[in-house]
Amino acid sequence: MKYTKGSIGRVFLAKFDNGDILIDKLSELVRKEKIKAATMVFIGALNKGDLVTGPKKPVIPPEPNKVTFKNGWEVMGIGTIFTNKIGPQIHIHSAMGKKKNVLVGCVRGKSRVFLVIEAIIFELKGVKAGKDIDPKTGLNLLRIM
Repeated sequence: MKYTKGSIGRVFLAKFDNGDILIDKLSELVRKEKIKAATMVFIGALNKGDLVTGPKKPVIPPEPNKVTFKNGWEVMGIGTIFTNKIGPQIHIHSAMGKKKNVLVGCVRGKSRVFLVIEAIIFELKGVKAGKDIDPKTGLNLLRIM
């Protein structure tokens, strides 16, 4: 295990509207406010999008098990944000439900908001960390410096 220590900087309250692409709008906020490191929590709903629900097999490098969802799902989640030379690196895990169905996984791509998502973003100051592609796994992993 590796770790770094820091403190909470600015706190943002964000409302994402119906039809917003969650990761794109979050990236816009991160760029505008020059956020280098943060964590976030959110509640609301997603209309349609993609989720990775673990690997197809537990091997390295993993092959993602992708699931497409549609027609409005209640959602709550947590994520991390680290900005590198490429831009914001956003990693969101969520639990979502519709009727008696439940999905849990990593929100990907062009997942669209249904009605609203309310998010609180906590900027992390002083942490010595970033995200880069790990050559062993091919994944964009946290790197503690």
